[in-house]
Amino acid sequence: MNSDFPRVITLLRKERGISQKNAAADLGISQALLSHYEKGIRECGLDFLVKTANYYNVSCDYLLGRSPEPAGKTIQYDDIPDFDPNNKEKISAGGVMASFNKKLVINALSVLFSLVQKTGSGTVLKEVSTYLMLAVYKMFRVVYSANPKNDPNFFTVPEVIAAGSSSAAMAICEANASAAAKGVSVNGGDTAKESPDTLITANSLSEEYSGSASSLLNVIKNSEARMHIINNSDK
Repeated sequence: MNSDFPRVITLLRKERGISQKNAAADLGISQALLSHYEKGIRECGLDFLVKTANYYNVSCDYLLGRSPEPAGKTIQYDDIPDFDPNNKEKISAGGVMASFNKKLVINALSVLFSLVQKTGSGTVLKEVSTYLMLAVYKMFRVVYSANPKNDPNFFTVPEVIAAGSSSAAMAICEANASAAAKGVSVNGGDTAKESPDTLITANSLSEEYSGSASSLLNVIKNSEARMHIINNSDK
């Protein structure tokens, strides 16, 4: 089948709180065979793929990792909510992809900040916010350097150390946010509170955030596709 199918069917079963024994019985196969499917030891046929899609009420494209959304929807530019209330932004020739990615990122960040607030932790909010500001800073400096006539004195941190210093600061933010999210206090700060509000699935995202969830799910899919390319390049 492919590498996504075993992961997705296992994730769906656990998200729904269904035991492997019960899922196998409902799907008309043995538990041993379902275990092999979930571990990627054996590949299923088309009939089982369709039956599984119907059982979990998702699309075959989602089961195969072709779409990040359970319904299998392919996101289009007009599907993404526009955060410009006056719709003033004009798309220039060749700028469609830039506008598309901008809307993806803005909507994904909107969902992310909503989820961060649900953790109930000021530490997580502070560290996530600082991390993202540093990321914007780093990329702004990259764009700024595109024209050699731009004055380097625009920044107080010299270019020779800016990239390394900002990456180090981001690593600290990530570590602090991760610790607080997992209930470990950093320098006496608060930690995330475990609650039903922080239980996240693809379905819960789609139901609560509607169009914005598509942006986040596609950002995740695109990011992991880039990471797979990097990891496979070393083989």
